Amino acid sequence: MDNEKMGRVPVPRSDSVRVAVRVRPFSQREKNSGSQCVISMHSGNISIRDPKNEERVKTFTFDLTYWSHDGFQKDEDGVLIPSDPASKFAGQSDVFHDIGRGILDSAWRGYNATLLAYGQTGSGKSYSMIGFGTNKGLIPRVCEELFQAIEKQKENLEPQVMFSMLEIYNEQIRDLLSRTKAPGGLRVREDQQLGFFVEGLKWVPCENYAQIEKLVEQGSKIRMTASTNMNASSSRSHMLIAIQFKQVFLDTALTKRSSINMVDLAGSERQRSSGSEGDRLREGSRVNLSLTSLGNVISALADLAMGKKVLHIPYRDSVLTKLLQSALGGNSRTTLIAALSPADICYEETLSTLRYAERAKKVRNRAVINTCPLARASRAENALLLGFRGAGAAGSCDVGRAASNAICLQGLGISDKHASFVNLDGKVTVAPHSKCKVIVNGVPVTGRTKLQHLDRIILGSNSAFLYVGFPSERGAEDLSRFDYDFFQLERAAAEGVSVATLGCVSPGDDQADPSILAVFQDYVKLMPLVVEANQMSEELKKGLTMELKVKNLASSDSRGYDLQKEVMVKVTKQGTHEVWIWSKAKFINRKFLMEELYQRFLESRDSHVAQEDDPFWDPLEVVHLGSAHVWLQPLAHCMMLEEQVEFLNCDGLEEAVLHIRITPCSPEGWAHGEEDMVIDPLELLGKRIDFQTHIVRCLGVKWLKEDGSRGIQMGYKIYDLPNTLYTKPVWKSVNPRIEETVHFAALGASREFLDYLLTNALIVDLWGLQAQKLDNPEGATRTAAREAKQVCAQQASSDAQLARALKVFYQGMGVARGQLLRLRRCRPPEDDQMLRPFVHQQSQMLKDLEDLLESSLHKLKADVAFIVKKRKEYLLPSQQ
Repeated sequence: MDNEKMGRVPVPRSDSVRVAVRVRPFSQREKNSGSQCVISMHSGNISIRDPKNEERVKTFTFDLTYWSHDGFQKDEDGVLIPSDPASKFAGQSDVFHDIGRGILDSAWRGYNATLLAYGQTGSGKSYSMIGFGTNKGLIPRVCEELFQAIEKQKENLEPQVMFSMLEIYNEQIRDLLSRTKAPGGLRVREDQQLGFFVEGLKWVPCENYAQIEKLVEQGSKIRMTASTNMNASSSRSHMLIAIQFKQVFLDTALTKRSSINMVDLAGSERQRSSGSEGDRLREGSRVNLSLTSLGNVISALADLAMGKKVLHIPYRDSVLTKLLQSALGGNSRTTLIAALSPADICYEETLSTLRYAERAKKVRNRAVINTCPLARASRAENALLLGFRGAGAAGSCDVGRAASNAICLQGLGISDKHASFVNLDGKVTVAPHSKCKVIVNGVPVTGRTKLQHLDRIILGSNSAFLYVGFPSERGAEDLSRFDYDFFQLERAAAEGVSVATLGCVSPGDDQADPSILAVFQDYVKLMPLVVEANQMSEELKKGLTMELKVKNLASSDSRGYDLQKEVMVKVTKQGTHEVWIWSKAKFINRKFLMEELYQRFLESRDSHVAQEDDPFWDPLEVVHLGSAHVWLQPLAHCMMLEEQVEFLNCDGLEEAVLHIRITPCSPEGWAHGEEDMVIDPLELLGKRIDFQTHIVRCLGVKWLKEDGSRGIQMGYKIYDLPNTLYTKPVWKSVNPRIEETVHFAALGASREFLDYLLTNALIVDLWGLQAQKLDNPEGATRTAAREAKQVCAQQASSDAQLARALKVFYQGMGVARGQLLRLRRCRPPEDDQMLRPFVHQQSQMLKDLEDLLESSLHKLKADVAFIVKKRKEYLLPSQQ
């Protein structure tokens, strides 16, 4: 390797991202479908033909092109090589010769080096990066040759190699060298000196390639296990292998540092091609949400390189782009290898990959050699948040999208003329124009507001600034603490959300509950995303308002223990008051789809999309409004209880009041009196216990006050009964009467059942029903007819199930009758010595008969209950 002369400070230079493309052979699926090749290569150019229009051919030019589609054979070691001298086949060694050696050369010189592999699932990314069998890929070859070169250059050189391996799945980071899984994944932190880094990531010192080989094998096993547990495959996650390479030159007392990052990106295919399922064919289809963010970063950097005015590079939009900030537009020599399928059935995805790679080719980095004195640590450059400089100048300036503003600012939620800053007699103020969004120190402002030194300002959705006052106001403040997280934490506190409000410190303990801390971190992370989603909804005129909620914030289980909290997003349709509840994963998924639609809108001013493909649309759903706890202890003493208890919603506030009565009774349903009370619940052990729950009414339902067309329904579950019982739906009444009674019986009360009554509460859940607003009466009629047929079919099915259950019961009774006849025919022996065995046999037969009768009755009861429940559930939609 070339070790250039040390001691001089290198001049920063501009390096374009180097882009290579590689075409793989047909897969077996493509062969089976009779696929045609639509890609050709000529003199470094790559052309792709539209299979639906033979004359439509697009040609691209890249730095490196590799034809690995055909013209190859295996040698005696199984290595793929050209089949003849005229073959243009490029094997693994060819790719390493151009790309791998370039990475190693940059590292030895002291440059940071990054390699990214991009393409749809199955396009050959992992083959190029990892390889298969004797056909080793770039990652193992780079690591192996690094140590081979180290062995040759030990004189006056002290090398140090640190290795790490991580995976990003669904915006969560998993350390693949650690078997301990952090709740919510590892966090990305920002440091003024280090830039973005992964907190708690394991770095392992390595002295030879064998150690790295073992670590890669270990990390790959953990990755496969995690993929199984997450119901994901490795193609749906990003893998990042990082090497910190430090060279200590003993003779010159200097060091060189370089970071080698090799990233196998997740598959970029469209959902419809991959056949993914979930969330109306969306949830899980974009678990690699960061690919969209990566594309946005590349597009912004490409615009910047072309001379366009770009003030914001969206590195912060995803975990991946944060970690790749230096690789794209920063201090790194970067290569992107785009893996392509040549099959006509993959035309759309392959063309998309080529366009992606073409944009990446325009990105320019500023790579420098990282040198420093031996005793000093090297420092990575890291820009502070944008501040308003020259605040001492008198006058005013406008901020907005329009080029006529003194400060031209792009970004989501920024208007043409967004806000004005005025300096009058040494006092600086900010004022939003019209209804433009301006936040100062976490609080929205609507009028002219005076600024103080180090005030935090957010314009639009998430354009954050730090106001630096006049020189006389400045001190020795540490500006590095005002990072992006500071702004979001302050914003959350202004909304009343903090670690304290989430209750993450246990009583008598100063340690925060890690699981609840993870919820708070999720909340802060999602805040800017929700703001952006709301802004896109507004600009696209979708009429949706999204707000963050914490599920189970004030909820507990039947024994009073807190339920696990998680962040969710409440979505409300303005005007119609329709409501949806989205999980964190579903919202993140939808948000990136919203960005795609919004980007299309910006490019063509067209946001029309089919309803089923619209990320802002969902079918109406039942909404959980809250839960009420009715403690059952009086039942253990045969005492009636009648209460009015609150339904508490996810914020811990009263949603409604439940009026319920639970009465101990006889098997016939007659209420017990005071003479039936027991002091010690153990008196009921082994006895039959009957009681009736009577849900009387629901009072002051806020859900119904907000929209008179809505309805409610309640559900609850007793002890270990397998099914939840639901009341009938009630519509358009703020204080709906329910008047539903259910009789329960415990034939032989066990200690467990008595303990349940003494220590548990009956949890009644309140559900909100939403009326379907139909625009097509004919369609509604057809739908109603179809539903009526389904109800009839379901009733017929229920009748058949009931007949089968009765048949099984009668068969059991037939067996019991036969056993009873055998008992009647048996005569006692005349020999007294045989009397004892006879009695024992008779006793056993009686016991078997008792067990048979009891099991048959229990099964019949369970079958009937199940059939009744299913019929009731199926009838609910028609009643709504």
